[in-house]
Amino acid sequence: MMILPPDDPRFATTLARGLSVLRAFRPTDDGLSNAEIAQRTGLPKSTVSRLTWTLGTLGYLTQSPRDDRFRPGPTLVAVGQVASASLSFLVPAQELMARLADETGALVVLAVRDGTRLVLIRTWRPARVSSIWLEVGQPVALRGFSSARAFVAAATPAELARVAAEFPASEAEPFGPMPQVRNRAGAELTARGFVFTPGGPDAAAPYNAVSVPFRGPNLPEPVVFTCGALPDAADAVRMETEIGPRLAEAVRSLERLTGQPSTLSRREA
Repeated sequence: MMILPPDDPRFATTLARGLSVLRAFRPTDDGLSNAEIAQRTGLPKSTVSRLTWTLGTLGYLTQSPRDDRFRPGPTLVAVGQVASASLSFLVPAQELMARLADETGALVVLAVRDGTRLVLIRTWRPARVSSIWLEVGQPVALRGFSSARAFVAAATPAELARVAAEFPASEAEPFGPMPQVRNRAGAELTARGFVFTPGGPDAAAPYNAVSVPFRGPNLPEPVVFTCGALPDAADAVRMETEIGPRLAEAVRSLERLTGQPSTLSRREA
């Protein structure tokens, strides 16, 4: 659902609503109807109809004559490619993370914040491993998961305040008790170089995962690299003792290659 920020004359509400329509799509969708988009965004169906017609006219959405459902259009794909190309750190990250995935057998993903959630924008799949999960575009809640804890640990107080302002008033503490989560995850990052969150049926996340934040050139907030695997005890041990340190070293190498300071050194700015 779209969350509007506090009143500000500079805020273009119509633009925000149009972007919320684009953000309603998920990788597993085979098109969305106006009614489904309205349900996901919380916008009136009449408003959604006008927005989808406009976005379709501009090429950001396409509408199939077969089922009248909307899908991302070529203009949106082109904009995404331009945005991806502007993230220069992805060039050296490609080799580092692909090697890590192949050598550990774990899926490696890169997540960025998108409103009140994190979204995966890159995945590196290990070769010769059949149990692969998570796709580009997959949303991740800003709570519970190792990627969320890494983001909270690395973000500055001003960045976290900006994120918290986007949540409904009923979710005043979107990350849980903020100081405790930030301090605990920050201490874990300082001590080990990564955060680890166990997974399982009774845990916040369905799988064991380790995460390390990174601040790329010209990025307004930290992004997060994560390695995830299946929720069993042996896997959890390996995550902490082998894969977590390997991921931390890969991100440190990326910082050196891109000339970036340690992410944690900027968290109090």
